Amino acid sequence: MSRLEAKRPSLCKSEPLTSERVKATLSVLKGVVTSCYGPAGRLKQLHNGRGGSVCTTSQSAALLASLPVTQPILKILTTSVQNHVSCFSDCGLFTAILCCNLVENVQGVGLTTTTAIKLNKHLLSLCTEYLKSEICGCRIPIDFGSTQLLLCLVRSLLTSKPACMLNREEVEHISTLILRAFLLTVPENAKDRIILGKSIIVPLKGQRVIDSTVLPGVLIEIPEVQMMKILPIKKSDSFKVALFCASLSGDLSETGEGTVVLSHGVSLENAVLDQLLNLGRQLVSDHVDLVMCQKVIHPSLKQFLRTHGVIAMDRVGVALMEPLSKVTGTQPIGSLNSVSPSSYGSVKDWCTAKFGFKHFFHLIPNETTVCSLLLCNRNDTAWDELKLTCQTALHALQLTIKEPYVLLGGGCTETHLAAYIRHKTRDEPESILKGDGCTQTELQLMSEAFCSALETLAGSLEHDGGEILTDRKYGHFWSVQADSPSAVNWPDLLSRCGCGLYSSQEELGWCFLRGAHHPFMPQTCLPREASGSANDLTLDCFTAKLSGLQVAVETANLILDLSYVIEDRN
Repeated sequence: MSRLEAKRPSLCKSEPLTSERVKATLSVLKGVVTSCYGPAGRLKQLHNGRGGSVCTTSQSAALLASLPVTQPILKILTTSVQNHVSCFSDCGLFTAILCCNLVENVQGVGLTTTTAIKLNKHLLSLCTEYLKSEICGCRIPIDFGSTQLLLCLVRSLLTSKPACMLNREEVEHISTLILRAFLLTVPENAKDRIILGKSIIVPLKGQRVIDSTVLPGVLIEIPEVQMMKILPIKKSDSFKVALFCASLSGDLSETGEGTVVLSHGVSLENAVLDQLLNLGRQLVSDHVDLVMCQKVIHPSLKQFLRTHGVIAMDRVGVALMEPLSKVTGTQPIGSLNSVSPSSYGSVKDWCTAKFGFKHFFHLIPNETTVCSLLLCNRNDTAWDELKLTCQTALHALQLTIKEPYVLLGGGCTETHLAAYIRHKTRDEPESILKGDGCTQTELQLMSEAFCSALETLAGSLEHDGGEILTDRKYGHFWSVQADSPSAVNWPDLLSRCGCGLYSSQEELGWCFLRGAHHPFMPQTCLPREASGSANDLTLDCFTAKLSGLQVAVETANLILDLSYVIEDRN
């Protein structure tokens, strides 16, 4: 009998944020996520020492999923960010960097934890109320009668992911395809409640990005041999489809919900095969044109169906069952018993197609709310990153239906928001404090820490040592190259602000972002013509960024409020 070790007592650490080790690990994580931020973000390559797959990315979803974190405080932060990304897909790095900045800045203010958390909540409320208000100067309403803003949103997401390795022409092509794929999932006769369809991303690696395309319906990859066996059938207004989720292989362990009745001395295998052939006869008599099975179809049943002019496709896979159900308008059949006529679906048409070196069976629906995005890229690494980015972009477009707004990107929302908060806390402190026991001095200290966290976040977009400015009219973000001369007119060095909305030719009065300057009220209420003044705006998803802001502040408050960490060492 092996010796049993005595149970060790748990390790209890008080005030974990005062530990230099914790501060160092938090600083390392901040450095990792900050260096990934924006279009010029640096890529990270993650792999383990024992081999296996290598992940090259700058996206928070892939980065945090591959990053092993054991330190409890870092675990809280990364879990919060991952939960946010799982719900909204975008703004994960924004959330992580802002949370790190807030924790770091609040520690240097010198206020009690209770006061700092209370004021953080007030400042968060001030931000959310402003961003949701009609006077917000960094929010643009979406007009669904035009695709310009939606296209800018998708383009901004693609250009912020350098590991996709796209040139400008490819960005434009993929942006158009993503927008088209999204529009195909919106039902034409939607009333009060919109139920979106589904976009399926079909991989085609090793091909040119420009060869990517969008097709209505479902593309199912099939071997060339199987494609050659598919015989043409007579044209019709629609084709009847039977969709099975139960196995039709004849294995007794996979008979689904059906029952097999047999007499004494009868072979089990023959009994099951007879039942499958009876099912096949019913399908033929019901004039079914296409049988699709999630699992395997018995060769004898497949041959029987093919002999009677019925196309049989198996091994479709569980991932395609939901889209196929939408395309055919029916639920999958889970039984080997007699099939009800109401269980059949239909499609408008079908055809075979070849893209690159792959062969596909293409189902075309009667009503298009399901589409296939055939996505190409040069290698596996770039394709994986592009697929994740396309999924994020499609989700961002879906979120715009619920909240039809976008926020200005390129750091402009953060600097504008910081300018607005500084002005409000200086000119209207009573309306923020609401008599909760905090002083105006404490509010000013926390306001500066909060605004500095936002401005540092915006400054994370600059990775090459350039100067960062803000204008004193709109409070937008401006960047100057590192090797630019210092004693010149700013308009000579600047072109457009970070989001691309404003030009440097206006008299805006620039100042250094991190320098000392008098608080000012940025211009609110974007003019109506602002959204149409530039064809290449950098935009962020309103819903995702607003949630990211809330998660960052709430997670920072949670970390700041930690008094003890109790660790089980057994």
